[in-house]
Amino acid sequence: EVQLVESGGGSVQPGGSLRLTCLASGFTFSTSAMSWVRQAPGKGFEWVAGISSDENPYYADSVKGRFTISRDNTKDTVTLQMDSLKPEDTAVYLCAIGSVMSWKTRPRGQGTQVTVSS
Repeated sequence: EVQLVESGGGSVQPGGSLRLTCLASGFTFSTSAMSWVRQAPGKGFEWVAGISSDENPYYADSVKGRFTISRDNTKDTVTLQMDSLKPEDTAVYLCAIGSVMSWKTRPRGQGTQVTVSS
């Protein structure tokens, strides 16, 4: 059974940082592209960042230069380091299998809440 469990969310002031981690199991993590997506209140899902199986990262324009995605294929984890957070980054963040092109039809986790507010 595929499982994706996110952790690390919380509340932070604008300009602050958070680090999200996704622990994966039930599939061959090392050969899978992985993504982080988010859903703000009342809005649809937005792809945020992805990383290929050989660790090439790519980002949505809205987070480029502020967020960093990485993976550890020895621990089956994918991490999203979020810096210079803005109120508009407030959302539930979910880990998903797949790339920017394929994540919508692949399994994803339950998500972790990130709130950016003063």
